[in-house]
Amino acid sequence: MEANGLESLPADELHDRAVRYAVRHGDLGFLWDLLKVIPAAEAASGHGAEAAHDLSRVSALLSDAIASGEGQLGEALRPIYIEYLRKHPDA
Repeated sequence: MEANGLESLPADELHDRAVRYAVRHGDLGFLWDLLKVIPAAEAASGHGAEAAHDLSRVSALLSDAIASGEGQLGEALRPIYIEYLRKHPDA
């Protein structure tokens, strides 16, 4: 898909495509990068308490990574998914 087409996709679809591609290709670097930015994205999307909690619990981050395409968090992470999908146009 061309880069401009990615901009029009909803956050949950960007998340699903990026995470599915990373899992299929064993791209732990992307998944780790995603986990690192989730607390900041949660804080930016108005969930500061969750961000603080996530920083202290890795299991919460893993859970968040699976659901990070939904709602305000998904919207806050859109640039991450778009950048990754642009690097992997076959995703």
